[in-house]
Amino acid sequence: MKAVATDNPDVLVIEPQVFGDERGFLFESYNARRFEQLTGVAANFVQDNHSKSAKNVLRGLHYQVRRPQGKLVRVIAGEVFDIALDLRRSSPRFGRWVGVLLSAENKRQMWVPPGFAHGFVVTSESAEFLYKTTDYWVPEFERAILWNDPALGIAWPLAGQPVLSAKDRQASLLAHAEVFE
Repeated sequence: MKAVATDNPDVLVIEPQVFGDERGFLFESYNARRFEQLTGVAANFVQDNHSKSAKNVLRGLHYQVRRPQGKLVRVIAGEVFDIALDLRRSSPRFGRWVGVLLSAENKRQMWVPPGFAHGFVVTSESAEFLYKTTDYWVPEFERAILWNDPALGIAWPLAGQPVLSAKDRQASLLAHAEVFE
């Protein structure tokens, strides 16, 4: 396993060492000791989530106030373009995003630290997305930033209009959002 830097040093891509032959492959998708060595984060993951989405489904940009979640995300079927948006007002990268292509084929994971909003769009016919979180989902603390906020300039690789939930269609612009200090 190795960590690959992104434009934000707090967001890392984790690439596993894959052992494969004619039978298939094996890789360690998570190891707490190795994760801490690579990231410097002693994460206590408390919840695993699994979603399946069709092409052009866009989920996000989600985050929780008062109970921020760190997320270790990966794709086990299909492909997504994954986004981490820095919402820490004290950060020199506040309001800037990092985008990474995650797929079943490349087996990459992305560490999205607490204090970031997270979202993705499905670029394949469908995708299954797994993520570990460092805190539980608390609906009253959940917030969302509008996926196409012009202030963010996210270059979503969309094939037409995205498929959005009602919650994501009503999300806030960054300028009006509750963020972290």
